[in-house]
Amino acid sequence: MRILSRTIATAAIATVGFTASAQAEEIILAHGANAGNPRFDAANLFAELVPGCSNGEMTVNVAPSATMGDDAEMLTSTTAGVIQMTANSQGAMSQVVPEFGMLGLPFLFKDLPTVWRVLDGEMGAQLDDLTQARGMKIVGFWDNGIRHVTHVGQFMETPADLEGMKIRTPPGRVTIDIFEALGANPAPLAWSELPTALRSGAFEGQENPLTNIYTAKLHEITPYITMTGHKYETTPVLAGLGWWNGLSEDQQACVQDAVDQAGWYQRGRSLMDNVQLRDVMTEEGAKFMDVDRAAFQEATASVYDKYEAEYGDFVADLRAAAAAAAQ
Repeated sequence: MRILSRTIATAAIATVGFTASAQAEEIILAHGANAGNPRFDAANLFAELVPGCSNGEMTVNVAPSATMGDDAEMLTSTTAGVIQMTANSQGAMSQVVPEFGMLGLPFLFKDLPTVWRVLDGEMGAQLDDLTQARGMKIVGFWDNGIRHVTHVGQFMETPADLEGMKIRTPPGRVTIDIFEALGANPAPLAWSELPTALRSGAFEGQENPLTNIYTAKLHEITPYITMTGHKYETTPVLAGLGWWNGLSEDQQACVQDAVDQAGWYQRGRSLMDNVQLRDVMTEEGAKFMDVDRAAFQEATASVYDKYEAEYGDFVADLRAAAAAAAQ
């Protein structure tokens, strides 16, 4: 529902001031997650916080479950000003800002708190600069977890077990390279289409954090979950740069604070899910296996060689930041 500003504009208000107010009246925040996912709940929390910190001048219309299109379409709509904000994906963003893909280099981060220290520091600021050059502003980094492999009928105990496996990945090139290095047959597919593709046999498996696996009920289709922990992905919260620059400083501060608060809730949920969902999913019939990750690290070392040659300084800075944050 559209909520007007508490202050009724008068004829004396300058046209430019009225335009900015009207522009900021309603924020459309689009994302691809379904009910129960921390991203879904964090977006709703953001929508609850904004009216309060804006003194009723802004309201939020959340468009969940890819109702505004897939991640790539939402990015295009945000840049074009069709929607104001999106809580998006690392894979889709890497098609716009390739350096985003470097966050998914194999076994880069020790754990989730390590990632957050890196993204909330200089590396996050570098990504924001690159993103603004392409027409969007990073308002925050929510979480999309450390990822594991699921399969319809077997565990991936060693890299050899992935040989020829038809596995769905997000569109990011780094993820595809990881699984090609492991001998699999990866292919990108929109998140919203994944359950149907798994049921049809188009793919034997997929890779995601436990949160996404559980909330999309993928453990019911691919119940063999190998805890590879092969890579991390973030959920960048983005605003169209034209819309963002049209906000007042107070409005920007309000949106930023609401994204931050919702983000800490979302990150906390992600951290808890990593601990709790294994037991929950086991009770629902899923099977888990821990693996010796050293063999997987060795098999994917060539991925670093490729991207260090292409994005040397950025990759070097990122690896140094990850190492420092892990101590």
